[in-house]
Amino acid sequence: MRLPQRDYESNPTSPDLHPQASSSSVSPLPKANGHVNGHGSPVNGSSKRARTPLTRVELPGSTIYDDSYIDREEYIRLVIQSLRDIGYIESAATLEAESGYVMETPRVAEFRQCILDGAWSEAEAALEHLSVADDDGLWEAKFLISRQKYLEYLEAGRTAMALHVLRNELAPLHIEPEHLHPLSSLIMCSDAADLRQRAGWDGAHGSSRRRLLVDLQSYIPSSLMIPPRRFVTLLDQARLHQISQCIYHNAPLTSQHFSLYADHACDTDLFPRVTSTVLEVHTDEVWSLEWSHSGKFLATASKDQSVIIWSVGVSQPAQTPDVSIHLHLQDHPFPVGCLAWSLDDTILLSSCEQFIKMWNTETGICIRTIDAHTETVSALAWVPDGSGFISGSQDRKINLWGSDGKQRDSWGITPIRITDLAVTPDFTRLVAVGGSAKDSTLPTPRGDSAPTASRNGGNNPTPGASRAPEHLMIVYDLATKQPELSVALGGQLTSVKISSDSRYALVNHAPDEIHLWDLSTGRLTRKYTGQRQGQHIIRSCFGGVDGNFVVSGSEDGNVYVWHRDRGILLDVLAGHGNGSVNSVAWNPRNMQMFASCSDDCSIRLWEPSGSCPGGAASSRLAYRGTADQNHDGEPSGKGKGKSREPWTEDGSAPRSL
Repeated sequence: MRLPQRDYESNPTSPDLHPQASSSSVSPLPKANGHVNGHGSPVNGSSKRARTPLTRVELPGSTIYDDSYIDREEYIRLVIQSLRDIGYIESAATLEAESGYVMETPRVAEFRQCILDGAWSEAEAALEHLSVADDDGLWEAKFLISRQKYLEYLEAGRTAMALHVLRNELAPLHIEPEHLHPLSSLIMCSDAADLRQRAGWDGAHGSSRRRLLVDLQSYIPSSLMIPPRRFVTLLDQARLHQISQCIYHNAPLTSQHFSLYADHACDTDLFPRVTSTVLEVHTDEVWSLEWSHSGKFLATASKDQSVIIWSVGVSQPAQTPDVSIHLHLQDHPFPVGCLAWSLDDTILLSSCEQFIKMWNTETGICIRTIDAHTETVSALAWVPDGSGFISGSQDRKINLWGSDGKQRDSWGITPIRITDLAVTPDFTRLVAVGGSAKDSTLPTPRGDSAPTASRNGGNNPTPGASRAPEHLMIVYDLATKQPELSVALGGQLTSVKISSDSRYALVNHAPDEIHLWDLSTGRLTRKYTGQRQGQHIIRSCFGGVDGNFVVSGSEDGNVYVWHRDRGILLDVLAGHGNGSVNSVAWNPRNMQMFASCSDDCSIRLWEPSGSCPGGAASSRLAYRGTADQNHDGEPSGKGKGKSREPWTEDGSAPRSL
């Protein structure tokens, strides 16, 4: 929008815009520092001479370049808004004068100022002239203004005025009772602090008026009232698009990793595809592993009836991480299947058959042994607030326990023999997977493991029963414990992980598939293929910055990595020996490290090649030790013999970490 030439010859700045560095949602106030305010008199007395009028620049066409589709007026107005936002007020005024374009009309600026000043009658009058799309939109906008007015009257203790607004402005708008009744109940608030707390509102002197402006923005054409920080929004969208095209993206959102001067692309050498450390202390298959929330400890569970907590130091460039045994927890009567860290990392849960053990991660003392399930405990998950944990079992039960190990609640008997479960980080849903109770054909922990006997003495049927099995994914409302969604699938479901935004569930599905489910829509959004999974329990995970990757073990002994959103298979990582890679886990603090464990009794740490001396050759490094070591890494005297000690390619002994 342009003003006549004569206006700019006498007024080099826009008469409707505030000349201070702030948000673009500012009001028309007199110009400071000697600028002319449109009425012929300088302000503040800081200028002794008149500014030379700028000549408007007339350019042909209406786009910024001959071969561009971007409208020049829109572009210039956004530049003016950005200059004002970051504090270049005079530069913005100069651009307005040279281009002849103003960011907003005086009417829009007046409306903004009325909202910020709490001049509600004037704001409603100005709203009538801002081309609100339809009558419904106008009524909704008036409701937002009247609600703000009502709350401010209550905050100021002017109850009679608030009642007047409620009865004569809000009620006649015929809003839904579920919106009106909570507002009317606020009259009973004891004081202003109680009002703000109950209304979820920060008061007239907080940010509520600016938030109101943002809400009103959706009812006013953006060509009249430009959305706040619009240029930055467009740049953010461009950045996100570039990230989506960078299939190896694994960099934090900092100025160090993003520049406007060049398109973003991550160096593939910074992707963790090389083994930096091999840990070989377990004497039998390693079935599961979990990082602590701090990322400083890695717990591994094995068929050898033990759990090892490894201390993993921070990696420096061209150095292997400093790894040592923190604790070796051996008081398990059966092979260990599941692990779960408490929110503060002070307690580690482990499961062996129907038992759950709670371990103090500082001392290695077993705090409590829980013997409540009647069959194998196949899943453990702490609730997001750290107040307790949930267990799932093949006895079809889901139980909620307090952090002290005492049972607090139960889901009762579920329709499935549970193989895994997970709680969404937003604390709203529980996702469980398993086989139908009518079918007891479940995946075995390993191919050579016989079906386990239940506590009551019965045996699980042999895998391969002739009856077609049914496998379910059930999504429960965590508050009501009622199912929101139940999906029947043809193959065995062995693992479920939830994305950090609580939107997606990642489910291992035999044979040879991993499914990504959108929990908000209940739809399958993507399948990942290539890995091998038949009868064994394979656990996958999300990984990288923003969970950009999907990582899984495989029965062919490899680790598979996909791009989550595009489904592209990025890498097949070899290194483990014979047998399945059973579980993978990405370090929650170091986005360039993940771990895998295998039937070959080893754990591997994967890092970028630049972090590993000698690149891929570093995959031959191994932590060598006895099966039984104390937390200082010294033999305890009760060892069952040394683990396998691999040799480097030249025949020399590997370096001991």
